[in-house]
Amino acid sequence: MAENEKIVIISTIGNENPEKATLPFVLATAAQAMDVEVVMFLQASAVVLAKTGEAEKVNAKGFMPIKELIDTYIKLGGKLNLCSPCLKERNITKDDLIEGCEIIAAGTIVSEALSAKTTITY
Repeated sequence: MAENEKIVIISTIGNENPEKATLPFVLATAAQAMDVEVVMFLQASAVVLAKTGEAEKVNAKGFMPIKELIDTYIKLGGKLNLCSPCLKERNITKDDLIEGCEIIAAGTIVSEALSAKTTITY
């Protein structure tokens, strides 16, 4: 891959659909393995996956467990950008989150999407 390639991944699906919740992290770790910068946003019910103990409850048949994918993504330098209003709606506080999370607002998503080569939404 060319240097400075960037992809933005926006996930809006949480534990209600394990397969669709897992796919963004499969894509993210694959992109990281190709030396692509990944900017991951979790919105709507996907923010629940960043709450301590929740990712362990989500496993899609045929895929690596989402907890392992999230851990790998963060270990490879990724961070989870979480929608502030989405967290508030679910009464999730910063203290409830796993390491590697950042709470953001809509402007951050717009800025990152405008600077990326590709944006993918799940």
